[in-house]
Amino acid sequence: MAGGKIRKEKPKAAAKAATPYQGGISFHKSKGQHILKNPLLVDSIVQKSGIKSTDVILEIGPGTGNLTKKLLECGKMVIAVELDPRMVLELQRRFQDTPYSSRLKVIQGDVLKTELPYFDICVANIPYQISSPLTFKLLNHQPAFRCAIIMFQREFAMRLVAQPGDKLYCRLTVNTQLLARVSHLLKVGKNNFRPPPKVDSSVVRIEPRKPRIEVKQKEWDGFLRICFNRKNKTLGSIFRQKSVLSLLEKNYKTLCSLNILQQGSGGNDDSALDYSNEDQSMEVDEDGDEEEMDMEDGDAEEGEASEFKGKVMGVLKEGDFEEKRSSKLTLQEFLYLLSLFNKAGIHFS
Repeated sequence: MAGGKIRKEKPKAAAKAATPYQGGISFHKSKGQHILKNPLLVDSIVQKSGIKSTDVILEIGPGTGNLTKKLLECGKMVIAVELDPRMVLELQRRFQDTPYSSRLKVIQGDVLKTELPYFDICVANIPYQISSPLTFKLLNHQPAFRCAIIMFQREFAMRLVAQPGDKLYCRLTVNTQLLARVSHLLKVGKNNFRPPPKVDSSVVRIEPRKPRIEVKQKEWDGFLRICFNRKNKTLGSIFRQKSVLSLLEKNYKTLCSLNILQQGSGGNDDSALDYSNEDQSMEVDEDGDEEEMDMEDGDAEEGEASEFKGKVMGVLKEGDFEEKRSSKLTLQEFLYLLSLFNKAGIHFS
């Protein structure tokens, strides 16, 4: 225009909206798409995985294939499960007409809904929002794999490897360690990804226990839910609550009426834990101030259910658990306490 300057629009906003990579693919943070861009880190993960040349490797969320390429170089075969069809096409294009093409099988779909084939080892940088259900899906997979090397959000990873007395020790910790041995391998800063996530990450090693520790799923889960209701309260305080005593007494009377307390009918159908529908990654134990988390003991009125209450307290005293706290109990102590309750005819499901 006469007498004025034509202003050129700066395409900065549009450029920031998408984060292109190979083939112009943009990544969606909302879908947990954060691709590892540090080749040294990729090499370190593969090295720590201990992959054998005969291994069938499961990779979850391969993205554009940076980790996939290294896995193909080490193992016999890679089975990659990817939800995003754009990434599937990129993977196929990247390895097409290469020596690796015959050793890569790509499954397009939601890993939580996909029946996983046989694999020896799992190596994955997963979308963090599926951390908990995926962990338990893998741990319940049969036949059991040798180990899994998985990148998790750091806090979730530290919950998995927590020890009794640690701040992050919780029900998720105990449930995972019942099924597997978990160890921390390395911390990963957010700047190793494109686009960078808001939090740091950690790589952990998960080895399924062989043989498995057999428990009845509903019984074990009901027991832990009560114990971790307030993990820093004494077990004596937790099991004196009226609501807890009422629930356990109801179970006790039901089982007595069915005359199955002493039958030991077996029925280990539910021995395989399944927490695929539990949002344990969001599980937060309310363990702040003792005053804030203090619960009313809710003792039953004098004479009301006093006999059953004495039975429950007797179990705690027998195992010297009355003054102990869930936040400091080991897995073996939880298993022992549950066995004492069951021996006394007290059940949690």
